[in-house]
Amino acid sequence: MDCQSQKSPPWWETGVIYQIYPRSFQDSDGDGVGDLAGIESRLDYLVDLGVDAIWLSPIFPSPMADFGYDVADYCDIDPMFGDLAGFDRLLEAVHTRGLKLLLDFVPNHTSDQHPWFIESRASRENPKRDWYIWRDPAPGGGPPNNWISDFGGSSWEWDAMTGQYYLHAFLKEQPDLNWRHPELREAMMGVLRFWFDRGVDGFRMDVLWHIIKDAALRDNPINPDWTPNRTQRDRLIQLHSTDQPAAHEIAAEFRALADHYGDRVLIGEISLPNDRLARWYGTPDRPQVHVPVNFHLIEHAWNAESLRHMIADYEASLPAFGWPNWVVGSHDAKRIAARVGEAQARVAAMLLLTLRGTPTMYQGDEIGIGEVPIPRDRVRDPQDLRQPDIGIGRDRSRTPMPWDDSDYAGFSKVDPWLPLNEDWPIRNVTTQHQDCNSLLSLYRTLLSLRRRHAALSIGALVLVDSAEDVLAFERHHDDERLRIALNLGNHARPLPRFASLPTDAHPAEVLCSTLGEPHSAFRPWDGVLAPNEGLIMR
Repeated sequence: MDCQSQKSPPWWETGVIYQIYPRSFQDSDGDGVGDLAGIESRLDYLVDLGVDAIWLSPIFPSPMADFGYDVADYCDIDPMFGDLAGFDRLLEAVHTRGLKLLLDFVPNHTSDQHPWFIESRASRENPKRDWYIWRDPAPGGGPPNNWISDFGGSSWEWDAMTGQYYLHAFLKEQPDLNWRHPELREAMMGVLRFWFDRGVDGFRMDVLWHIIKDAALRDNPINPDWTPNRTQRDRLIQLHSTDQPAAHEIAAEFRALADHYGDRVLIGEISLPNDRLARWYGTPDRPQVHVPVNFHLIEHAWNAESLRHMIADYEASLPAFGWPNWVVGSHDAKRIAARVGEAQARVAAMLLLTLRGTPTMYQGDEIGIGEVPIPRDRVRDPQDLRQPDIGIGRDRSRTPMPWDDSDYAGFSKVDPWLPLNEDWPIRNVTTQHQDCNSLLSLYRTLLSLRRRHAALSIGALVLVDSAEDVLAFERHHDDERLRIALNLGNHARPLPRFASLPTDAHPAEVLCSTLGEPHSAFRPWDGVLAPNEGLIMR
């Protein structure tokens, strides 16, 4: 017997990850902000939904200049969310329910209130000075180079006390770490060991492709395709400030540490084209992250032909040992229902959960939260506050989870830190849980099908030529063969010609329709996909 062929895939290949934005999931103490105890109180919902792991956006102590992505202590919990004892209780409750828990590790930068940076800023001679990236002004004065912060303006901040600039790829309150310094590198590896020893199942690694910079800090080239409706950052091509060769060495060290702990996973946030994204898998002898995040479904035009080519190109770019992954929503992106509409949000759910690879869901997408207007006096996102005219605000995807139709949607006993979706009295978890044809019920059905049919989780994928507006593919594993057909348009379309489908005279077994239960099971087959319909067929 070939033992290798009988080996079970790791949990993160067959599982579904659910991202929680802790500030907005469940408030347990009445301050309008979600917390760890609130998450713990909702774990049974996640078990019932059918996901396998939760990923928590940052919960570490922070001044919250960028809502936790400015870390002041990597080895503790911000009092807003609880404490280490509360985290341990949550972790135990997660594991008791058979779920996994991932933390959000922020390796590129800290808060300017982190003790390391306070020391680094104290003097040029401080032992931690080079734990961050400091440089003298350019000849003639001004910043050392032309790099632009992701949040707009120069990436360099002048420090009058020590007479140098420090680098920050994001806010000035988020100084970049110097990963070329061996002591800093070891300190950060110690952070990972701290949480692995505590029992966490892995990490999502924030902006991993930023982690190290060109040693000479050369100017970035001008982007000839920049237009005024794009961010200031996009004026330049980030050739020298991101995706440096030395970053892959660090990723390989992360992986070696994770592998030492056994069944753990590393998810790298890496926003790059396919050929460069694929490099972050490493090699079989020197692997890097298990899952370099694929943002294509968030960034791509929502039409069948474009998506078909994108899926094919992405699959073709993967190394033989690389496992794919997909996301349609996140705390940084416009919500999928706001982007493609409510009817197509159902189709997007089926696409996400039937493609080959690990899916990551984002809280609230399963009930179809759409566009949430944020009054200017309630905007909290520093990116939106600094560049308000280009529509990049992230608050609209971070609004609180509506659980029921009680005051403040069952999220809190007081007005939440961000507004709720305006339709929360009818668009909430409880209401949709009671409706067998709701989007939430569709997600539960799709997640259940993934568990029951290996073809949907680990099976091979074959794209099928199809008509206008229709994206179709087969998934097969061992003797099981499933067909997925998705109508991305508002008109009825003929079903693609799959091998071995029933003729017009026979019924087809439809395991799931995005239109709800009456359209599923055995039904007379007319060879037509209804508008905005997705089907899984056996």
